[in-house]
Amino acid sequence: MKSLSKILLPVDFSERSLGAARYAKVLVDHFHAELTLLHVLSPPHYEFGALEIGGSMLTELYTNRAAQVEKELETFLAPELAGTEAKRVVLEGDPARQIVEYAHQEKADLIVMPTHGYGPFRQFILGSITAKVLHDADIPVWTGVHLEEAPQVGPKPFLNIVCAVDLGPQSCKTLEWATAMQKEFGSHLTVVHTMPCSPATGQDHRAREMEMAVRDDLTRLQQRWGTEAEVVVEPGDAPKVVCEMAEKRHAGLLVIGRGSAAGVFGRLRTNAYAIIRQSPCPVVSV
Repeated sequence: MKSLSKILLPVDFSERSLGAARYAKVLVDHFHAELTLLHVLSPPHYEFGALEIGGSMLTELYTNRAAQVEKELETFLAPELAGTEAKRVVLEGDPARQIVEYAHQEKADLIVMPTHGYGPFRQFILGSITAKVLHDADIPVWTGVHLEEAPQVGPKPFLNIVCAVDLGPQSCKTLEWATAMQKEFGSHLTVVHTMPCSPATGQDHRAREMEMAVRDDLTRLQQRWGTEAEVVVEPGDAPKVVCEMAEKRHAGLLVIGRGSAAGVFGRLRTNAYAIIRQSPCPVVSV
């Protein structure tokens, strides 16, 4: 992971945005990064589609609404971002698409946003704007559970970090990101890998061989990035094992791989989505 120099914070003026902003501020202050607050205004037919009004009145309503949003954005999150300069941008269109396109266009290093979305796009893909951003973006995305509670971020928010790797194509980038955060914040790092459930009776020897092979692969990965981590290899359902490990280690951050190719299924795989939804702490998916 290169140093974070540009962080994008999409906001919807909800309590979830407050929590996301607090994590964004920690990262911006630590890395001396540029912060952009982005609000995407839905097209007129989504904003006022239920009203039976003519074209000129619709245009006027939408123009007034856009002016109101720009004014509100100027002061939104001012207490949470005190002492931090932020660029504030309003765009129009499909929220998820605009977020992803803006992040790519501006070469953002990280998108920070809440896990749960709402509004007209919640029924698409996996249920929220965040899910579609996770599906389409090719940069790391930081999501936090239950950010409507707007948690306060302590002085050492990432004292413990858990990194989940499946030894697939994204494992190198995932461990690289986790190792960089470990070194930046002086964290204790736990690397967890889940294996298929325990084999049938009489195949214990084969299971031990598989575990040893996995541990050898994880050792080589750690040597590549200079990682010093506790390694945990457990059988079971991947989301359940990973999230339980994050809770057991009192993790302040969970790092996972999201996928490297935007094919039919996009970058957001089933396990990644389940982990993000169930994690007791913020998740950065690489």
